[in-house]
Amino acid sequence: MRKLVYFVATTLDGFIAAPDGSFDFLPLAPDVAPYLATEWPQTLPTFAHAQLGVASPPTGRFDTVLMGRGTYQPGLAIGVTSPYAHLRQYVFSRTLAPADHPDVEVVAGDPVAFVRDLKTRPGGDIWLCGGGHLAGQLFDEVDELVVKLNPVVAGSGIPLVARGFAPHRFTLTATRPFDSDVVVLRYAR
Repeated sequence: MRKLVYFVATTLDGFIAAPDGSFDFLPLAPDVAPYLATEWPQTLPTFAHAQLGVASPPTGRFDTVLMGRGTYQPGLAIGVTSPYAHLRQYVFSRTLAPADHPDVEVVAGDPVAFVRDLKTRPGGDIWLCGGGHLAGQLFDEVDELVVKLNPVVAGSGIPLVARGFAPHRFTLTATRPFDSDVVVLRYAR
């Protein structure tokens, strides 16, 4: 069965974006970029492949990406309607009109039922790109959590997982520290 992998950048205090959804305060550190290009190339936007030396389409474990409306919006704001054209893209939104976004599949229904069905279909693993509200709805379905922990304290913003109190235990399976003080942490359920 396919795995749902929540792969996301976060601050030390657990925020993946500012209150307005922006995430430019979590830049891609120069020493982390080559690691991502080698180990996680499918998590890099298609438009960045050439500048990062990533073969397009990249090979790897994912063939599908899931995004909430807020995660999809920054690309739209700069005219990018298909941020991960190398993957099958699903955007969960009750406000986007599918006809206005032909490069992605807009899903207005229950994310949990959708992901449970998606996991049973043939294919590679599924990347949950964000955001915090979608992750909160899907957290019981997450099989692996990969966190790019940045040496930043934000104070407030969009949390890693937006949901009520419901502790979940994960097992640390790998760590990768960088000179920029970013650490990639891999956890399995």
